[in-house]
Order: sequence, then C-alpha cells, then structure tokens
Amino acid sequence: MSRLLEKYKTEVVPALVSQFGYSTVMLAPRLIKITVNMGVGEAVANPKVLEFAVNDMTRIVGQKPQITKAKRSISTYKLREGMPIGVMATLRRERMWNFLDRLIAVALPQVRDFRGLSPRAFDGRGNYSLGVREQIIFPEIGYDDIDKIRGMNITLHSSARTDEEALAMLRLLGMPFRQN
Repeated sequence: MSRLLEKYKTEVVPALVSQFGYSTVMLAPRLIKITVNMGVGEAVANPKVLEFAVNDMTRIVGQKPQITKAKRSISTYKLREGMPIGVMATLRRERMWNFLDRLIAVALPQVRDFRGLSPRAFDGRGNYSLGVREQIIFPEIGYDDIDKIRGMNITLHSSARTDEEALAMLRLLGMPFRQN
C-alpha cells in the first residue's frame, strides 16, 4: 500500500469526518483519478516530437499515455482535424497515489521560486488543476534525456461536493498550498 494512501485512511479521513461532521466515513471526499496532460503543438510540423513527449510522459506517470488528436481544423495553425497534438494519461488506484506522493514530496519542491500552490484553482466541484512549466522537475527525467522543456497540466479529480472539502482533504494529504 502506498505511503500516501495509508496516511489518507488513518489520518485524513478521521480528520475530515470530525471537521465536516459526516455521519459516516464513506461521505468523506476521496481522490478518484489524476489526469496528466501534455500539449505538443509543435507535433504538427514535426511528428518525431510526439515520440519524445510519449517517452517523457511514460517515465513520469508509469504507464503509456494516450495520444490526443485535434477535434477541429484551424487553418491559422495549419492544423487538420485528427492530427496528433498532445499526450494524456489517466491515473487511478495505486499509480495515482504513487504519482501524487512523488508530486508532493519530490517534484513540487524542485520548482524554482516555489511559494506554494494557489488555493483558488478549484473548479467549483472539488477538482483541482495545476500547471507545471517543465517536466524535468520529476526525478525520472534526466536533463540530458530530453529534447525540449515542455509543461503539463495535472488535474486532481475528487468526490468532494465543494471546493472547501477538497481543499481540506488536499491540505491534510500534504499539498503545499500558500496562505492567502
């Protein structure tokens, strides 16, 4: 069992039940999935770039990502419907907890001038999104192994009904939010 999952079950759930007054532990919010998305717009001109993005994403998340394709044509960008423009991976269960643990403990402290995550990036339904500017903050990626620095979007999907519940859960899990 993952270290973070064990912390969630032993510390976070009881704290949430007492803080929000749930009648049962099953009402406490939990993480459902984590979605990691990397946009590779330059793949339109050079398809080889997509292979590098797939390799980087595979090392970071521990599973092969799905290639996302353009939904519509945009002539300004020389983009046609169905062209590959990014990679994404959906993490659940053990891989999700391991990725979140590495994100909190290893990757986020590697960010230059890091002052904490914004507590305002919730969507109103308890899901949290954050952007990472460079993939080299993850220990699986060596600086010599990459062709170009790329950013990625990470979305944490939870069963929380409100942003306040999700924020409390993520804070108890150890997410480094800044104080407003």
